[in-house]
Parts: sequence; C-alpha cells; structure tokens
Amino acid sequence: MSENEVMFEVLQDQLFYDESGGGVTFSGGEPLMQEPFLHDLLKTCKQKGLHTAVDTSGYAHRSIIEKIADHVDLFLYDLKMINNALHRKYTGVSNRSILENLKFLYSTGKNVMIRFPVIPGITDTTENINDMKEFITNLQIPKFSNFQISLLPYHTIARGKYHRFNKINKFQHLSPMKKEELEPLKQEFEKAGLLVKLGG
Repeated sequence: MSENEVMFEVLQDQLFYDESGGGVTFSGGEPLMQEPFLHDLLKTCKQKGLHTAVDTSGYAHRSIIEKIADHVDLFLYDLKMINNALHRKYTGVSNRSILENLKFLYSTGKNVMIRFPVIPGITDTTENINDMKEFITNLQIPKFSNFQISLLPYHTIARGKYHRFNKINKFQHLSPMKKEELEPLKQEFEKAGLLVKLGG
C-alpha cells in the first residue's frame, strides 16, 4: 500500500480518535524495519493532529530512533531480557542497541511504556527479574513521564503461524498464562517503586 492509501484508511476513524482521545499505533512485526515508510506515515499523522504510538522491540540503529522520535507520542517498548548472552540465546540477536535506545528515549524526555513479555522459565527467572528491576530503576526517567511497565502474560496466539510457515515452535510445550498468575510478579515490581499494569 502507498502512504496515501494507508492514510485514507486511518482517517476513516478520525471522528472516533477525536471522541475517544485515541490515535494510531504502528506495530508489526517490527515497524522500525520499514523506517522510511514509517517516518512518512508518522509525520503525516502528526500533521493531521493524530496521536501516534510505535510498538517496537527497539532493535534498530540509533539513527532510525532519532529520525522518528519527534513524530511519536508514545513508544510501546518490549523489554525481554537484560543479560546479553541469554538475549542472544532466545532471540538470536544482541540486546545492546535495544537497551541503549531505551536509555536514549528516556534521556530525551520521550514518553515510553515498557512492555515485559512474561515467558515461563525464560523471562520470569529470578536473575532476569532482578536484572530488569535494577536496569529500570537506574533509567533517567523524566519526572513528568507517566511511566509504567506492562506485564504481558505468555500466550499461544502464534501457534498457527508456526504451522502455516512450516517452522518449529520451540515453546509448544508451554501453556498460556492467566493475568492473575502475574500478581506476585506485579507486587515484586511495585516493591521496587514501579507502576505496574497487567496486560497490554
């Protein structure tokens, strides 16, 4: 689709945005992988007075983050693991740029909501939870920021995609989690002085 085609669809709901205070969220996949197109859409949305959000893993070159940041009202930022070796093991890539980009966004006063996917036995380990609390509490979060961390319970929505694309699902043995199972983890983060939300 062209930028004009996407904006035509977006603007069909402008009355709803105006009445609800909502806006447009760019998600994926990873929207930062299509930076030129994303940048143009974000810029046009802001020109139309629309609130913009980008749902991202943060895995991108700093220049991409810098280019789009002025056109983004809210970053929904996935943060999975702090230990770089474990992040490589489970995602296939280093998390250094992810962590540095997150620090950069907060240092420049951007509004960021951290989203923590809780995967049993992988991201919910004592080591990762402690690393996560330490990393977040050491961020330079602006005082005016409505900071919160969202705990996202593991789900199995992607199972069909693995089958469709003939991929091996290494997590097929895991069962989906219920929100109430995250209550102890929520309390642990709250004890560290963090505002916590269950679910996305």
